[in-house]
Amino acid sequence: MALARTWSVALSGVTGQLVAVEADLAPGLPGTTVIGLGDAAVVQARDRVRAAVLNSGHKWPEKRITVALSPAGVPKRGAGYDLAMAVALLAAAGVVGPQALGETVLLGELGLDGSVRPVRGVLPSLLVARTAGRTAAVVPHGNLSEAALATGMQVRGVDTLRDLVDHLRGAAPGLSVPGPAAAPPDGSGPDMADVLGQPEARVALELAAAGGHHLAMIGPPGAGKTMLAARLPGLLPPLDPADALEVTAVHSVAGSLDESTPLITRPPFVDPHHSASLAAVVGGGSGLIRPGAVSLAHRGVLFLDEAPEFRPTVLDALRQPMESGLVLVARASGAVRFPARFQLVLAANPCPCAAAKDVDCTCPSQVRRRYLGRISGPLLDRVDIRLDLPPLDPAALTAGLDDPPIGSGAGATGRGVGDPEPSAAIRERVRAARHRAAERWSGRPWRCNAEVPGSELRRAWRPRGRAAALLHRAADSGVLTGRGYDRVLRLAFTSADLAGRPEPGETDVATALALRCGEAA
Repeated sequence: MALARTWSVALSGVTGQLVAVEADLAPGLPGTTVIGLGDAAVVQARDRVRAAVLNSGHKWPEKRITVALSPAGVPKRGAGYDLAMAVALLAAAGVVGPQALGETVLLGELGLDGSVRPVRGVLPSLLVARTAGRTAAVVPHGNLSEAALATGMQVRGVDTLRDLVDHLRGAAPGLSVPGPAAAPPDGSGPDMADVLGQPEARVALELAAAGGHHLAMIGPPGAGKTMLAARLPGLLPPLDPADALEVTAVHSVAGSLDESTPLITRPPFVDPHHSASLAAVVGGGSGLIRPGAVSLAHRGVLFLDEAPEFRPTVLDALRQPMESGLVLVARASGAVRFPARFQLVLAANPCPCAAAKDVDCTCPSQVRRRYLGRISGPLLDRVDIRLDLPPLDPAALTAGLDDPPIGSGAGATGRGVGDPEPSAAIRERVRAARHRAAERWSGRPWRCNAEVPGSELRRAWRPRGRAAALLHRAADSGVLTGRGYDRVLRLAFTSADLAGRPEPGETDVATALALRCGEAA
């Protein structure tokens, strides 16, 4: 047979489409041509495939070889087409029977020795294949655990091209199959019980977790900004199955999955360094467009420590994904869309000298204003909770030191009377509040209060009495913009959900105003 076809997948972000890989052997001057809008890695596959075929003990056809990847107008990037190209070529040469191929999807990069190496994006590729009606796939053995997450697909793992060819010819036992799924992490991590003092910050963090609100913390070094931010993911409920697959697909494209436990079941925490580039934070890169930190933090927390030290262009690029939950990375070669529904946490010192107390600050007032001014007003306007952290009270550091030792008397539980509340207890309240919000917005596309448009909030509840007076005074004084008004309503709904009230009241509005702009009355 001079013509054969196999199947692979072309990804664009976390979506894509099936690709038919066709190999044609024709009389003429020996040579190999790869067509179909492939990048450099795809074009160079002809040399990798040739070496892999020869080193697997098979003869290379001395004919004019054309390998076509269709649809021809869809860009193909990466080395994941190697395995499909090699099997198509061997089928065209008669080494493998065409009936053995069927509709199986093949993914994998070939080494020169014929080994099949892991590739990125296996999970989203198989989800695309499953949507297109495919039910079987062969992937590198190193990607087998990840591939098993695509339920409804019969996946097999392969170590070498020789093993796959022998299997297709019926001369070898079956390929490896996924083992039992590894248990996901137990979710243990930094605990709120480690946070001393800062009662206002603890309340703000609980509200942020319950409603999915963005948070900004400004305070001196040692006030606990980084410690609080690192504990926010532990207050969030575990990801539901659909979100877990979506988050795992993004990390698969980025190549950051843990091979032993690939499924991400806990909200991710991403904290890029302040020197990160625009492409590293938003996504992009030369050639293959990859997800940035905003997408890696999808359904989790994006923490920017020392936020004024980030480039202003990087900070302002967050504004659009904060509103839409998506990021569109456009390049001359095409545009790629990634999910980016994250909670932003900003942390900053009040000034460049970062004095422990304001009385010790040596920065002129204009320097202080210019430093915090690096975080633009439009970005801050999209942050629901703005918190000024005071220096840590020294008394909080010694609190509980006089408690009885663990295992004796009143201290037998391991916690003193004044010990901080642990994350597990707060997480249960957050879970209950999110359940109330989900019931309120059931049948509509919003998961938590922070995602609800202002028009829907005003339709669901109209402030009255003292609550309305508080909002009107803040709006009339110019403290609240139109967007800020809606965000105060969102915070008020979250405060009511945490308290178990069906709708916000005066107390909830006062709490929201205090956290948004420091006005409680």
